[in-house]
Amino acid sequence: MEHPILFLNLFFEKLGLHVVGPDEAKTFLDFALQPHVTYTWVVMIALVLLGSMVAKRVEMIPAGGQNFFEVVIGGIEEFMIGVTGEHGRFAFPLIATLGFFILVSNYLGMIPGFFSPTANINTTGACAVIVVVFTHVIGIKFHGVHYIKHFMGPIKWLTPLILPIELIGHAARVLSLSIRLFGNIFGEELVLAILFFLAGIYFAPLPMMVLGLFTGFIQAFIFCLLSMMYFAGAMEEAH
Repeated sequence: MEHPILFLNLFFEKLGLHVVGPDEAKTFLDFALQPHVTYTWVVMIALVLLGSMVAKRVEMIPAGGQNFFEVVIGGIEEFMIGVTGEHGRFAFPLIATLGFFILVSNYLGMIPGFFSPTANINTTGACAVIVVVFTHVIGIKFHGVHYIKHFMGPIKWLTPLILPIELIGHAARVLSLSIRLFGNIFGEELVLAILFFLAGIYFAPLPMMVLGLFTGFIQAFIFCLLSMMYFAGAMEEAH
C-alpha cells in the first residue's frame, strides 16, 4: 500500500529519479529511493536538527523547551532504570533513540503526502535486529562465556531440548518486535489512505487520526518496554 500522493516521490521524479513501488523491478538506485528509505532519512534529519537546536540552548537554569525535554528524557531514563536496574543505565541512549525514532516515524504518516517508515517491515525489522543483537552483546558484556548458560536451562540433561527452544525463542523476538509494530502502523496507514480517498473532504479521517496519535505512542512504548525487558534478562544471572 502506498499513499495516493507522496511529496518526496514527486520531488524526486521532478529531479528525474524514479521512486519504485513494492512490486516493481528494482535497481540499486531504485532501492535506495523507496519511500520507507527516503522518509526514514526525513525522520533522522528532523531528529538531528531538533537535538542540535535543543543542545545549543542548554542553560544551567532550564526554561521553556529545555524544561519539557528534561522532563521527558528524565522520565524515560527513570522508567528504564526501574525495569533494568541501575546497571542498565548505559543502554539508555539506544532506548531513547529508538523510542523517538519510532514515535516520529509512526506520526509522520498521519500527515497527508508523507509516509510512516514503520509501515514497512524492513524498517521495523532493522530496529528489531538492533535490539536483539545488542541484547546478546549485553549478555556477553556482563557474563562473558557464561552467558551460554542462559540457553541451557536449569538441568544439564535437559540442555539438548532446552537449547534449540531458547535459540528459536530468541530468534522469534525479531519477528515479535517487528511484525507487531509494522502490522499496527501499516493497518493505520491503510485505513487512513482509504478514508482520505473516499471521504477526505468530509473530515471522516479525523477520528482515525486522533486514534492514531494514541496507537502510535503505544506502539513506540511497547517496543521500548520489550527492549528494556530483553536487556534486563540478558543482565540477570542464569537460573
